[in-house]
Amino acid sequence: MSEPAYVFGVVCEAPADQQTACTIADRVISAEVDWVQPEFRDTFYRWSGVGASPDVKFVRWQKVREESALLSIRPLFGRFGGEAGKPDALMTRRALLLFASLKRLPDAVVLVRDSDGDASRRDGLEQARSAYDWPFSVVIALAEPKREAWVLSGFEPKGHNEGTRLQRLKERLSVDPLIKSHELDASTHGAKTDIKRALRELTQDDQLRELQCIEDSTLDLLKQRGAKNGLADFMKEVQERLVPIFKGPAVPG
Repeated sequence: MSEPAYVFGVVCEAPADQQTACTIADRVISAEVDWVQPEFRDTFYRWSGVGASPDVKFVRWQKVREESALLSIRPLFGRFGGEAGKPDALMTRRALLLFASLKRLPDAVVLVRDSDGDASRRDGLEQARSAYDWPFSVVIALAEPKREAWVLSGFEPKGHNEGTRLQRLKERLSVDPLIKSHELDASTHGAKTDIKRALRELTQDDQLRELQCIEDSTLDLLKQRGAKNGLADFMKEVQERLVPIFKGPAVPG
């Protein structure tokens, strides 16, 4: 199989993060670029890590330092446009340097991250993106507080059992987790408002059901419910920084 026209690098923490973010990006791209349809997607672009294998779709944040050492990439130190680095800025710069060192430069790099309730993480990602003239577009996918919030944004109960589970969850949380997922807890495992627990109660740990939430829901619904959990911001980033790659010169940095 021939190499697709475009390669989009991905940095994230786990396969579920890559699947969630890239599935949503796929949908936005298909909606905006009519000739990039799902059945032919692989001929136009692929998601990638830093290895040669096309089966590797991302590089883990935890592996960026190790991968950089393997390629003898010297880390950059110092400030960002005269400012001290905010949370995640140094790590993000290292990740972007890693992709910038590859023989086959990606056309874009997507930074998938959970805020874990720390809003300053977005500032750090923005610092690393804007402080340098990167040779590719940089897309920020920051889930607030975690990627589970994006899945909750697309959950629509199917059948009586799911409807009952949703109603019980609303009563237990005293909040609608589908429209206020950003208010759930990201740090205390098993807590009353633990976002992972909330999603697990609705989907019963069914990964296919999770995928249906982001594949089957309308983009308008995802955007509406994702206004405060980072999803709407990410969809806008895809529109502004990935879609133009298919239509002409990409947005730099």
